[in-house]
Amino acid sequence: MIKPDLFDVVELLITLPDHDLKVGEQGTIVELYPDGSYEVEFSNDQGETLALCPLSSEQFMVVWQAKTKAWVSLADRLMALINHLPNERQQEVLDFAFSLCQN
Repeated sequence: MIKPDLFDVVELLITLPDHDLKVGEQGTIVELYPDGSYEVEFSNDQGETLALCPLSSEQFMVVWQAKTKAWVSLADRLMALINHLPNERQQEVLDFAFSLCQN
């Protein structure tokens, strides 16, 4: 897993109904807390803040790293997403991937 850092772009792995945010929505880490949590800002296309949420690293995955100014590889993103799933769902994903290889 990629260690989140300040100004990285992250993608939610959970839904946050209190903030009207769904799985897959992107935000930016704007604060690192001593307890290991992160403040993530979610904005609209005009740059207006929609929500500021304290999150743990288990609730999102990094998709763009500020230090390297590069997008995280698709393989790394898939691994982060699969690792978030329960074991039975992980097996379903693996079975589906094998079915794609047969075509």
